[in-house]
Amino acid sequence: MAGKTLLGMCLLRVLSGCIELSAAMLMWHFGSIPVALRINGVLGVCGPLVLLLATGLGLSSLAGQVPPSRLLLILAGVSLIFLGTRWGEVP
Repeated sequence: MAGKTLLGMCLLRVLSGCIELSAAMLMWHFGSIPVALRINGVLGVCGPLVLLLATGLGLSSLAGQVPPSRLLLILAGVSLIFLGTRWGEVP
């Protein structure tokens, strides 16, 4: 099970990297700042989704091996990442 979970996490990151590289090539191809900003906006949605999916896979694999208090700490850490990078608010 751990091997499949690790493979899934790795494949998610490889997919994310391929999406990032493809987006960079599209930005270069179109050569337009407005188009590049739109592509970058799509990447802004993709990144957090990959983070959540990879973390979810890892936590589901560790659920029986790690004490619940540590699982809560990990979930709190991920939540703090999202709270700290909320869109639309300027500190």
